[in-house]
Amino acid sequence: MRPDLRRVVAVPTLLAGMAVLAATVLVAPEAARASGTARTAVASSSHPRFTHPLATRSRYFPLVPGTRFSYEGTVTDAEGTHRHRVVFVVTDLVKKVGGVNARVILDKDYNDGVLTEAELAFFSQDNKGNVWTRGEYPEEYENGRFQGAPSTWVTGVRGAHAGILVPGRPRLGTAPFVQGRAPAVGFYDVGKVVAKGLRVCVPTGCYSGVVKIRESAPNAPEDGIQLKYYAPHVGLVRIAAQGGDSREVMVLKSLRRLCPRELRAVRAEALRLDRRAYHVSKDYRATGRAHRTRW
Repeated sequence: MRPDLRRVVAVPTLLAGMAVLAATVLVAPEAARASGTARTAVASSSHPRFTHPLATRSRYFPLVPGTRFSYEGTVTDAEGTHRHRVVFVVTDLVKKVGGVNARVILDKDYNDGVLTEAELAFFSQDNKGNVWTRGEYPEEYENGRFQGAPSTWVTGVRGAHAGILVPGRPRLGTAPFVQGRAPAVGFYDVGKVVAKGLRVCVPTGCYSGVVKIRESAPNAPEDGIQLKYYAPHVGLVRIAAQGGDSREVMVLKSLRRLCPRELRAVRAEALRLDRRAYHVSKDYRATGRAHRTRW
């Protein structure tokens, strides 16, 4: 569980045939088996359906192509406190991951103004409005130089499973839900709805009806807990932390729609990462090529 926007998922957030919410937040048998325990999830015989996986208009995590979220805050670790900035852009690209079409997100992390990670993340929405994370390709950088992407995971490859990043109908008192699991890279995150109807103020405004989701990594308790706040019709607006070796605190600093020229530039950058990923990661080769979509 590393501190970032996708951590629930940690991108990252999108992958096939597992957790699903029914009257309560449920996780499909595949995800429960992958976790090795049923203690963190309610088993369900149902499977998620993705009739229109790109209709990503979730109430609490809408992913509209051309939308740019910019987050600012700090990360505190053993080396001190550092300025942290994340730019999260919903591209107009689509990619087939684990047999399901997914929106392609370009997510860039900066520490003290220096790029440390550029990631492609893949999200789909099921028929019940749940937003799933289907995989991540996070490139790592040091002093501006590309170091590789060792944490790449793709649903259906080497035991990796998709998970629900944000439930379509978050409810209090429901079971924790698996947000994604990739044993080969040590990724396993779990979320739980812990509050609703909150009012949260950040630089972009004050929001009512906010849902609070607690995220943790059962296999890495030293990572602590992330608390994420989702505003209706906006998405993630605030991140807080409890404990852990690295504590991230961030707020939504700006939110806007990109103009056509800006969106073209983001698309080109995402496609460059997509092309390189096929050479960098064997797992990534199980995905379809990213391509532009108008819907």
